[in-house]
Amino acid sequence: MHASHRTELANRRSDGIDITLWWSRDDDSISVEVLHLASESTFELAVDPGRALDAYYHPFAYAAWRSPELLEVAA
Repeated sequence: MHASHRTELANRRSDGIDITLWWSRDDDSISVEVLHLASESTFELAVDPGRALDAYYHPFAYAAWRSPELLEVAA
């Protein structure tokens, strides 16, 4: 999912977790990347543009709703 021409739309860090909202100009897609700083584990979610802020502010809930297998891998 790491497109070559991505623009960071927002970034926040809380409780050792870094969350970045990305927009890819190559295909006009939106994604959210979540990095657990202590373990350096990461996952990224493709996000429906209409749900971008939901996914950005609540990435674990969004992942559980869209891709629960990602949370098992990230644990």
